Amino acid sequence: MKLYEQLAEEFATRIDNGYFQPGDKLPSIRQISEAHHVSISTVQEAYRLLEERSLAEARPKSGYYVLSSKPSLDMPDISRPSEKPLEVSQWELVVKLLHSHEQDGALAMGKGTPDVSVNSLQPLAKIMSSISRRKDISLLTYDSLQGAKELRLQIARLMVDSGCRLHPDDIVLTSGCQEALACSMRAVAQAGDIVAIESPSFYGSMQTIQAIGLKALEIPTHPETGISLEALELALEQWPIKVVQLTPICNNPLGYTMPDANKVRLIELANQYDIAIIEDDIYGDLAYTYPRPRTIKSFDTEGRVLFCSSFSKTISPAFRTGWSAPGRYIQQVKHMKYVSTACGSILQPRAIAEFIAQGHYERHIRKMRTQYLKNRDRMIDWVTRYFPEGTKISYPQGGFLLWVELPKNIDTVDLNEQLVEEGISIAPGILFTASKKYQHCLRLNYVNEVNGDIKDAIKTIGCIAKKYNPIMPLLYNA
Repeated sequence: MKLYEQLAEEFATRIDNGYFQPGDKLPSIRQISEAHHVSISTVQEAYRLLEERSLAEARPKSGYYVLSSKPSLDMPDISRPSEKPLEVSQWELVVKLLHSHEQDGALAMGKGTPDVSVNSLQPLAKIMSSISRRKDISLLTYDSLQGAKELRLQIARLMVDSGCRLHPDDIVLTSGCQEALACSMRAVAQAGDIVAIESPSFYGSMQTIQAIGLKALEIPTHPETGISLEALELALEQWPIKVVQLTPICNNPLGYTMPDANKVRLIELANQYDIAIIEDDIYGDLAYTYPRPRTIKSFDTEGRVLFCSSFSKTISPAFRTGWSAPGRYIQQVKHMKYVSTACGSILQPRAIAEFIAQGHYERHIRKMRTQYLKNRDRMIDWVTRYFPEGTKISYPQGGFLLWVELPKNIDTVDLNEQLVEEGISIAPGILFTASKKYQHCLRLNYVNEVNGDIKDAIKTIGCIAKKYNPIMPLLYNA
């Protein structure tokens, strides 16, 4: 056995024995060279072997990391939702979920909130403090209807990474992504219209559909590639669909990223059937690949895509700063924003603009990508170990959310009630559909460092799921 093969075998054994956990950074090439008294090229060859065996991966400008192979558990099958448009009616369950997350001392494992404790956000606090001390009277008045130009300029620059070429005047700032989605939906649809959506789909956008009086037509969705374009085309032939709303990059809740070829085909369908596309890209900057994936918006030549995002998942939800790039519908979106919240505040957008301009945002995002990827691999490992036989899980390509499919006899609304007694909450799968599917599914987050408390929570969820005993009749069967 050659020297580099011996070295690779040594590290493979350490990985297999758990000395290095999935997501851990391996020692640098130089460190190993000095510690083992071997050449740089020997270490490089050893790492190449680890890559070939899918035990490690190289990340640009960062080093080598222990790679979590795709989970040994199966991924969920492509969804099979109802073939008819339906009214959304889960508001009471959403309120109940929010309440379970807000209980003092509860570990909210289903919450979609980023880690705001990291030191890479400290420059933002300093910028906020500095702006507050400037005694600028303009900070106490309304902003313009489209929002702070300084921030719109920085957003336009950021969107270059996603393949978009936008002018700051193409962008409308909103109070978070939720308002961007709501204004966009109201701009292109009215009560009684049909909206095609993914299945499962983010419950916040589904509540917007309910509030406006629209009907949701759920389209079969693959956990790795996203919405079925074949099924969507059949639906477009059968139903008078007004708009398609989806989250194609780092999807919530499945975590997939749509292939570029599918994005192009979706644009072709929109052009062919004269419909709009609402693209929710709130997790896009948290994709684990670099450069980040291209948006559907970047392939749009007719202005049909209403692009929505915010800094709620990348920086903090406290700022409530989002935006829409609505293409041909910009006047309608501006009108909807005016009747919704009119003009926003000035302080937060200016602070975020400076945070981006000074290079802090890019450094923060790099840190969060690394943290969330490491957390994902450990979370998948623990779910694989502790959840019941027959469990299926997604394999997120970015963000911090994991979709879990439990055996079909388990009602996760009921399961959540039992977990709340243990100081834990999850997001039951039924929230993510209008068709009362996914009663045996749940969403987990892996935002914070996956430590002993998180591991114990996963063990508890798995233990209760394995011994599942309903505390009420199953009311949510499809």
